[in-house]
Amino acid sequence: MKDLKLEVLALVPARGGSKSIPRKNVRHLNGKPLIAHSIEHGLRSKHITRVVCTTDDSEIADVARQHGAEVPFMRPPEISGDFSVDFEFHLHALEWLRDNEGYVPDLVVQLRPTNPIRRIEVIDRAIELFARTTEADSLRAVKLACDTPYKMWRMGESGFLSQLLHLEGESEPYNMPRQKLPPIFQQDGYIDITRPRVVFEMNSTTGRKILPFMIDEETVDIDYEEELMAAESMLSKARKE
Repeated sequence: MKDLKLEVLALVPARGGSKSIPRKNVRHLNGKPLIAHSIEHGLRSKHITRVVCTTDDSEIADVARQHGAEVPFMRPPEISGDFSVDFEFHLHALEWLRDNEGYVPDLVVQLRPTNPIRRIEVIDRAIELFARTTEADSLRAVKLACDTPYKMWRMGESGFLSQLLHLEGESEPYNMPRQKLPPIFQQDGYIDITRPRVVFEMNSTTGRKILPFMIDEETVDIDYEEELMAAESMLSKARKE
């Protein structure tokens, strides 16, 4: 699918108020600001037709522009807090572009700056898969979970443990060998894709039919300083290879 003939918008979300790593999105990683890696991924994709950074921070906006992203608007502070969710900035971006430019893309790809290690061919493959699967509301990158929630617990009000998940036909799944438990997948933020109609009509970025996209390579999702260091090491190793 060399030519999808679709308008594919990449959103790169970057708040200014990171707590765990102050000014995280403009911290340098492998010689460039963290946000620049995701912008570059979008620009290098053969299917993404536009890369827009959504931010509430003027410094991040300037850095994003310097590295090739558009910043046609600033994100309002009320949807840029610690507890703001993806739907809010998706809706704001899509409404602004529609109302101010008459622009409505066919697909919206989210490239989080906290995932600076991606292969462009994997991004393109995800877009192609989602474009073919027209009944899907969204696509989400997932990988096999490191720990199974069948062996996890809640702390009950009585002070005793209660199992997190139940398994039909098994009274004690937490005592079963891991190999006999159903495989569980966790989202990893490598790439998410949605359709504008899902945002506008369903008030969601995922909708009800979520297409899985398996990631079977080493990745990193940067929330803490040690993860920034791990990403630096991974990128340096890839550069040498």
